Amino acid sequence: GDCVWSLNGTLINLGLDRRRRLSGGNLIISSLDRYQDVGMYQCMAYNTVGAILSRRASLQFAYLDHFKVHTRSAVSVREGQGVVLLCGSPTSSGDLTYAWIFNEYPYFVQQDNRRFVSQQTGNLYIAKVEPSDVGNYTCVVMNSITKGKVQSSPTSLILRTDGVMGEYEPKIEVNFPDNVPAAKGSTVTLECFALGNPVPEITWRRANGVPFPSKVKMKYSNAVLEIPSFQQDDTGGYECVAENKMGKNTVTGRLAFYAKPQWVQTMKDTALAIEERLYWECRANGRPKPSYTWLKNGQQLLSEDRIHVEDGVLSVSALTLSDAGMYQCVAENKHGVIYLAAELMVLASPPDFTGNLLRALLKAKTGTTVTLECKPQAYPIASILWKKGNLVNVILKKSMITLSPDGTLRLANVSKSDAGSYTCFARNRFGMSSTTGRLLVTDPTRIIQGPVDTEIIVGESIVLPCQVTSDPVLDVSFSWAFNGQLIAKGDGHFEFVGGVTGDLMIRNIQLYHAGKYICVVDTDVESLSAVAVLIVKGPPSPPDSVTVEEVTDSTAQLAWSPGRDNGSPITNYLIQTRTPFTVGWQRVNTVPEIIDGNTLTATVVDLNAWVEYDFRVLAKNSVGVGEPSPVSVKTRTEDAVPDAVPGDVGGGGGSRYELVITWEPVPEELQNGESFGYIIAFRAFGEASWTHVATSAPGASRYVYRNDSIAPFSPFHVKVGTYNSKGQGPFSPVVTIYSAETEPSEKPAGVRARSVSASEIEVNWQALSFIPERVLGYEVAYWEDDTKPETMGKVRVPWNQTSATVSGLAGNTQYFLTVSAFNTAGTSPFLPAINVTTKKPPPSQPPMNVGWNLMGSQLSVYWEPVVAMESESEVLGYQVSFTFSVITLTTVNATAELTLPEDDEEYIIFVQTLSEGGLGPASDPIRIHQLSKLGVHVFIHYWLLFCFVFFNL
Repeated sequence: GDCVWSLNGTLINLGLDRRRRLSGGNLIISSLDRYQDVGMYQCMAYNTVGAILSRRASLQFAYLDHFKVHTRSAVSVREGQGVVLLCGSPTSSGDLTYAWIFNEYPYFVQQDNRRFVSQQTGNLYIAKVEPSDVGNYTCVVMNSITKGKVQSSPTSLILRTDGVMGEYEPKIEVNFPDNVPAAKGSTVTLECFALGNPVPEITWRRANGVPFPSKVKMKYSNAVLEIPSFQQDDTGGYECVAENKMGKNTVTGRLAFYAKPQWVQTMKDTALAIEERLYWECRANGRPKPSYTWLKNGQQLLSEDRIHVEDGVLSVSALTLSDAGMYQCVAENKHGVIYLAAELMVLASPPDFTGNLLRALLKAKTGTTVTLECKPQAYPIASILWKKGNLVNVILKKSMITLSPDGTLRLANVSKSDAGSYTCFARNRFGMSSTTGRLLVTDPTRIIQGPVDTEIIVGESIVLPCQVTSDPVLDVSFSWAFNGQLIAKGDGHFEFVGGVTGDLMIRNIQLYHAGKYICVVDTDVESLSAVAVLIVKGPPSPPDSVTVEEVTDSTAQLAWSPGRDNGSPITNYLIQTRTPFTVGWQRVNTVPEIIDGNTLTATVVDLNAWVEYDFRVLAKNSVGVGEPSPVSVKTRTEDAVPDAVPGDVGGGGGSRYELVITWEPVPEELQNGESFGYIIAFRAFGEASWTHVATSAPGASRYVYRNDSIAPFSPFHVKVGTYNSKGQGPFSPVVTIYSAETEPSEKPAGVRARSVSASEIEVNWQALSFIPERVLGYEVAYWEDDTKPETMGKVRVPWNQTSATVSGLAGNTQYFLTVSAFNTAGTSPFLPAINVTTKKPPPSQPPMNVGWNLMGSQLSVYWEPVVAMESESEVLGYQVSFTFSVITLTTVNATAELTLPEDDEEYIIFVQTLSEGGLGPASDPIRIHQLSKLGVHVFIHYWLLFCFVFFNL
């Protein structure tokens, strides 16, 4: 694109102008000239499409010339008279401000109710002259843009001497026009000042009597009225009143609202076919109302021939290619002008189906309506002709077929006979084109098995069926929606059971899977759906808000609110408790015993007193028991007198003069209250009164009563009871206990000992009889070395035995032994020790190279003899052991003859040495199987047969 500029309507010839040049469409002016460059500028931009005008731009120069140099005449007035001193501004451009110097700089005239400098005229007004006003006055003018200042020649004010001016009514010298236009948002200033004697007072009012809003300001003793941010409701009549005691005068004027034009309706770039009609309308607001003109490529349009221009409307009939271009609507009032541009394209082309071809293959269900659109791009619009196969417009003879004005073909209630190829021909004066498509008519799709409403239990799985019959040429797809949301593949619980069906499997169903399931079947020609509602039943949700109300020493009343029943009514509730003394949660007894599903309170019974309980409630329905409720607040039952009895009361033993009493302590959860303890009661046989003793230790399990008068092993009646801060509980049943006894005073006589093997010693003695103390048994103490008491061991036997075997000893070693009697009080004095040496140990070498022969059930076993070493016991014989018996041979021969029984399948045989030191280690075991016996039998049978045959030859 390019552009040209005009100044005051005349084209600027940049080729002949050195001060002006273009830069990217912008006009750059250097060395500005106040006389040559002032005026209205406008740019026209153009390209191959057309041209448009820019907004107009005004270039003004601010300046302030000097006052003409001449002496000003003196002004002579009487005292009390009013006077106006004229400024007589020089030529200028731009906003000016005025001030007056009195006598000499920097003394300026101070404005008050008597003196006023008008910023409209620049004049100085003195309402009533006083002697102090005599002097020289100079007008100072400043340009607000250039900041330049100029001063007039001074004017002398002198008093006449022929008397003083009398009083007179106000005479308004400064006022405002009858009509003042004001722009929205601007600051409006009105001036009003009067001469008079006495000095007049200025007041303002609105013609409609409405008070001034707070934004309105009065300045310079009311000589200036200022209205900031001017709005529509500030318009109307304004009055200034000047008044003194001699009279008053008034001036009036109107403030009128004005606004530059603003678009409210615009036009857009438009493309129309040749011969069509263009209609554009543009509208703008403004005060006063704007007028409109239309431009084409920068030139004004007037109504003629096909073109009609009227009040913001442009219409052009029967468009031609020459009508293409850039158009502008211009709205203008005296406060501004605005431009709006749009492009008109005029199109002319033959029919073209690119992007609007008929579908190569269109499938439709029997009985539906098929729409074939013929929409080529053509300017002007093309005429349309249809053909089925090779037959032109024969199709239109069917009553079910209609052709609309835009060329769309509609086939209603299609059948298989409507299938075939369809061609649309389009023609205008620039040419012709066509498009062809084939119609395939299919049988309808039907859902033969759809999902049905179902009830199911949480955790189970289900398949919702969705099976169809459809025309083989159709592509069928399945999708499922659950409560309006499409189910995505890969969702954990859902699985599409693919293939030719659309079945949906739901695994491990949860409560939130309840709802509406829709199977949607989509084909090329239609969409079907089937709906089922799935009800999921589960155990009830946990009850809520478990509260404990009335509590006694053995009961607590509970209340709760029900949870959701999850599809199956709640049949009953269960209550569980937990205490610091239980492992986990326990079922409890309640009243009512069975709490039905409509009951939301129950009393828990059989509780222990003075125990902290947690409670929780579970709900049950036909599916099962649900999760438990949140746990109640911890609740302690009331205290009560103990009702538990100490168990397993017994005792006895102890030291001399003692009665030892023992019992099983009462568990903490059965103590029923604070300050729990035991009462121990006892009396000797034959006594009538009981001795009572209390212990305040709740965990105590033993009491020892000591008295030097208690005879050894004398019987007592004993019972143990309980108490706590509420009182005394029951006693246990009475039992008999014996006091401590004294140890036996005699020691056994006739003690003998002999070594029976390398590891055993046998000890014998004579029983004690007729001694005052009880004998419970005998104790054999033994040790290896008198200097090492820590090597001592002990063996005890009951009172009715007079021998004992000490085993686990070392071979060939000397041991010291002693025997004493014992009872609960201790042992009798020891005998002097006797000593015995254990036998040498048996040979450490087992019998080697064990062999065997088996003839029938006769087994011969043989082995190498074992020779004992010096430190070992001499071999006295051998012991042969096998699975059914032990045979001991004392022969020095290293052989044995055995008869095997018939019943065993297999025999394991091993050999050990016999000596004074005991049995030696066993040989490696020999395994003999029944088949060995059979094999020997078979061998003998064949040997005899061989011999018989041989000798008969």
